[in-house]
Amino acid sequence: QVQLVESGGGLVQDGGSLRLSCAASGRSFSDYQMGWFRQAPRKERLFVAAIDQSGDNRYYSTSAKDRFTISRDNTKNTVYLQMNSLKPEDTAIYYCAARQGFGLGSPALSYDYWGQGAQVTVTS
Repeated sequence: QVQLVESGGGLVQDGGSLRLSCAASGRSFSDYQMGWFRQAPRKERLFVAAIDQSGDNRYYSTSAKDRFTISRDNTKNTVYLQMNSLKPEDTAIYYCAARQGFGLGSPALSYDYWGQGAQVTVTS
């Protein structure tokens, strides 16, 4: 069992930056591939970024590539999402998730554990 807790969400202006953190507890964090997803009101949950167990490999959605950076610190059991050049369309609840196995492009259904979500609101 893995428990995930996101933090770092908030309100930011168009063009601003935020860094989300997701702290994990429970079983060995380094055994898990980690991902970030987001869900806007009345929309489906969408993939944002994923990172493999070692932190050496990353994968991004088209909208996140070149603006967002996913990273992890296995000594702190934490995964991060640095978000730069934020736009109003990035407004959503952001969720971190964990899964065992490999495949950075894996869909949301393949993730076993989820955090409660962090609200990110970007104003124009």
